[in-house]
Amino acid sequence: MPKTTRGNSWVPMFVAVCLVAVNMRMSIAGVGPMLDSIAKAEGANPAVLGLLGSLPLLAWALVSPLAQGLASRIGLDRAVSWSLAVLFVATVWRSLPGSPINLWLGTALVGAALAIANVLLPASIKRDFGSRVPLVMGVYSALLGVSGALGAAIVAPVAQMQNASGDPLGWRWGLFATGFAVPVALLAWWLVTRRAANRRRAEQPAAQPTDTPAQNQNLTKRVWRDPVAWWIALYMGSVSWTFYINAMWLSPIDVSRGADTVLAGNHVTFFHIFGMLGSLLAPFLLRGAGQRLVPVLIPFVGVVGAIGLVFYPQPLLLLWLALLGLTSGASLGISLTFIALRSPSTEAAGAVSGMSQSFGYLMAGAGPVLFGWFHGLSGDWALPLLVLFVGAAVQFIAGVALLRGRLALSAH
Repeated sequence: MPKTTRGNSWVPMFVAVCLVAVNMRMSIAGVGPMLDSIAKAEGANPAVLGLLGSLPLLAWALVSPLAQGLASRIGLDRAVSWSLAVLFVATVWRSLPGSPINLWLGTALVGAALAIANVLLPASIKRDFGSRVPLVMGVYSALLGVSGALGAAIVAPVAQMQNASGDPLGWRWGLFATGFAVPVALLAWWLVTRRAANRRRAEQPAAQPTDTPAQNQNLTKRVWRDPVAWWIALYMGSVSWTFYINAMWLSPIDVSRGADTVLAGNHVTFFHIFGMLGSLLAPFLLRGAGQRLVPVLIPFVGVVGAIGLVFYPQPLLLLWLALLGLTSGASLGISLTFIALRSPSTEAAGAVSGMSQSFGYLMAGAGPVLFGWFHGLSGDWALPLLVLFVGAAVQFIAGVALLRGRLALSAH
């Protein structure tokens, strides 16, 4: 277990992690409030709209297993830097006018870029923050909620701004705006990690052994046979399954009941803000008896919020959104903490993160599509609740299994 960085030298790295986190969901969460505008411009049925929301998740599933191998070859910090650079390029690409290919392939590249940072940030936190891991992971996952809230909040107002001829800027400019903070995060990450790498080299004893790429490759293979890693993957997948259904479909549900796109986007922002609060609460909820109770109780609270949203939307809409946000945020914080605390080393954390997020997001990618498909079949929002219930059930079962406290990739 790495020692906690002495003094205040951990603060710049903490700031860099926070800046990266602010960009980790913005480009994806911004799609939900724009779905109806995109549908009118491109023409799509609910299942296709769900596929657009799932495309980044499918890209994460395919690319996540490659992240640890990339980090072992060029370095963890450089891999994150390159992922941020590609993220900015992809955000610009998907907003370009012309062929619909720009939207679809650009969105896929957004997911691929985010996959690298998504896998490697928990390993970086494991490496750099020692005993502060639960707290930093809670702040990191909370900022993922902030990122989602910002993305949902800015796209509709930007899209409705008028150009010189008095016409709205449109959904392309709305999606483009979600990449405004990426260059800042890239610059901060590059500067801070370069300095931190120099310090680690100076402090590392010359005779201290380091893991080789071959050893890291062995971890990457072993992790797919490790039962603890699979339970983490199922927990991560079920949490993401539920979160991305909410992120993609809360706005269309609102619009179907008469809300305009700005109000619907504000409601999604409200959901993400409470997700941030849930993530901040997660480290405190996991203390004492909460370590055994919270991971398995949270899905039931989420189910209550989902039922209320569909069957009793007024006058308690904000209450249901708050419950959904709190449970989504806390669940995400818990799943990321599981990756760090159930891994015996930084390299193991990278392997577990890659495997669990690959399978988890492959599982999650089906959620918005199935939700849209069930809505298309029934024409209402009651039948799609079954999709959310499946996610809650899997989260409960995986949470029970992870209460044993066993480590992944350990000798057992």
